Amino acid sequence: MNLKEFFKLHPKVALAFSGGVDSAYLLYAAKQYAEEVKAYYVKAEFQPQFELDDAVRLANELGADMQRLDLHVLSAPYVKENPSNRCYYCKKAIFGAIMEAAKSDGFTVLLDGTNASDDAADRPGMRALAELSVLSPLRACGLTKSQVRQLSKEAGLFTWDKPAYACLATRIPHGEEITPENLLATETAENYMFSLGFSDFRVRSQNGHARIQLPESQLTLLLEHRRAILTKLKEYYKTVSLDLEVRG
Repeated sequence: MNLKEFFKLHPKVALAFSGGVDSAYLLYAAKQYAEEVKAYYVKAEFQPQFELDDAVRLANELGADMQRLDLHVLSAPYVKENPSNRCYYCKKAIFGAIMEAAKSDGFTVLLDGTNASDDAADRPGMRALAELSVLSPLRACGLTKSQVRQLSKEAGLFTWDKPAYACLATRIPHGEEITPENLLATETAENYMFSLGFSDFRVRSQNGHARIQLPESQLTLLLEHRRAILTKLKEYYKTVSLDLEVRG
């Protein structure tokens, strides 16, 4: 089955839209092949502002209908406590909010951007999607991450080479409570490093200490800005260190 055939079977769909590579291409395909599609973006504490900005930009470029939903995800059961399966509870809250909004808009089919490269065994949030009967067309059609990127490039989507970006909560180790303060520290620190030209990196946090993970190719850039990075990040963290096990 290909995406055109999928949307013949499901002509009216709601889409959980993150602004990332996969859901961006899925929205593009739905605009091509579905009779009706509406995208829903959930703005919670775990999503940085640039993700919302990218989602709005892409929806505008495609002429797609997109609705923003605001959700206080830290109030959802077990999310703040940050257990090893936090993603499961978070997805339940986020997709539950989308399903409620979509249902009120007359949609009964909800899609997400999970692709064929995603490992279900390594993503507890995918269990929540299965329980909620969310469909994943990219995965169903066997489209891998690299294929989605190539198809996005051919379609002229600016998201085609966007680095993978996990939510802010993934910077905080399981078992450590997630607070608005440590989420703000993470977003501010990473925004600052983005402004210096870094990409595909993480500023991880543990008990108030920051650990920077970078691709090896950006280590020289880090040394160039070491003092400035220390000054900025130590406004939010007790110490700042570099992880020598670089990002692949």
